Amino acid sequence: MKNNAFIFHGTEGYPGENWFPWMKQELEQRGYEVRVPQFPSPLIVPAKISEWFDVLKNYEQYINEDTFLIGHSLGGIFTLRVLEKLKHPVKAAFFIGTPIGVRPIANYDRDSSFSGFTFDWDKIKGKAKHFVVFQSDDDPYVGLENGKELAKNLGVELSFVPNAGHFNKKAGYVKFEKLRDVVLKILAETQ
Repeated sequence: MKNNAFIFHGTEGYPGENWFPWMKQELEQRGYEVRVPQFPSPLIVPAKISEWFDVLKNYEQYINEDTFLIGHSLGGIFTLRVLEKLKHPVKAAFFIGTPIGVRPIANYDRDSSFSGFTFDWDKIKGKAKHFVVFQSDDDPYVGLENGKELAKNLGVELSFVPNAGHFNKKAGYVKFEKLRDVVLKILAETQ
């Protein structure tokens, strides 16, 4: 089966923003099928995780043991929930600026109502062969301690990127070479 990658956007996000189109193209040039679903993420009111799972049902046949999951911000929380539910492991899961409940989080109440912040770490750790957590020290939405705690819970070292903000266009992230390079490194190691 072909290698697949998913990129899950964050709050009020969409497939054509930030580094998502660039990353999609980078992976497609290397033979990946990349999907960037549009999830319902209304302004101001919290997104509903049940609606995100409804969208994901359209893509379930593409999630296999060669799949990479990449979650940005709220998409990282969704990635954790997807991993909790999967019947089989995926190849790797990447988390970029993901809030997991450690304040400060700018959208704490919205993020909490999306899914809560209690995760089954043992189950999650068994659902991917590789985990990578990116976090910055000047993210205006998600405090650094979220990345540290997430990496600790997944049993990996934090991929700390100073002065990267929320890894979005506003912070200059229309490309994300560090993410691409680590994806390609894992891909090379697992071929």
